[in-house]
Amino acid sequence: MGRLTERDRQLCRLLDDHRVLTTAQVADAGFTGERRARMRLSELYALDVLDRFRPQAWGKPSPYHWVLGPLGAAVVAAEHGTDLADLSWRRSLAHDLAASQRLAHLVGLNGFFTSLLRSARTRPCCALEEWWSERRCAREWGEVVRPDGYGVWSDNRTSLAFLVEYDNGTERLDRLASKLDGYAKLAAAAGHPNWVLFTFAGPRREAEARRVLAHPTVPVATTARVPSAAPDGTVWLPVTSTGPRLRLAQLASLPINGR
Repeated sequence: MGRLTERDRQLCRLLDDHRVLTTAQVADAGFTGERRARMRLSELYALDVLDRFRPQAWGKPSPYHWVLGPLGAAVVAAEHGTDLADLSWRRSLAHDLAASQRLAHLVGLNGFFTSLLRSARTRPCCALEEWWSERRCAREWGEVVRPDGYGVWSDNRTSLAFLVEYDNGTERLDRLASKLDGYAKLAAAAGHPNWVLFTFAGPRREAEARRVLAHPTVPVATTARVPSAAPDGTVWLPVTSTGPRLRLAQLASLPINGR
């Protein structure tokens, strides 16, 4: 394992926490470009540090999706001072994820956060200080609410804690709205609310959802995903506002639902 760099080890930690990343997401997280990422990923695959798969797709070929391999899982277990059996890793992980109906949601959600990691690496005075997976959120708050992710973004000394709902259009709007009561309970238990960010696949779904996402105690902002627009950019629209859209860090300065 002497050939592993700290960046390699950090990638193993990310995959332990977040299960799967595409080649482009790995590049966003720690490389200057996809070509360099592909070269190193191929080397780590040959060493059994990583495993990979390509989901079935119609049309253009799917990119490689990367997961921990047996040696990568052993590295993480050693860092944690635990046994390999105590990790969530298993040899069938690549096969299981390739067949999972939740794969697109998981990959899309992870892409949200790796885009923030790319911005943090390429913009001065920015950092993604926390990135919690859906599994970690469930362990912490599952009896109250189950967000898809939690993060803390800092931008020029402004810090914003947020919870993410990554929507692919599969849930009814009343189901989305009902989640806000859980977020209100979480805010009451914590003693303060955090912004809940709903990210939608397109503008039509966003417009429909905004009609039901207002809540008296939970601050909510929405965006419609555009591949070229990073989540830290001017893409967020609070449900109490008609515009203009704001940068992610700007949400921190807004009053919570008018107070």
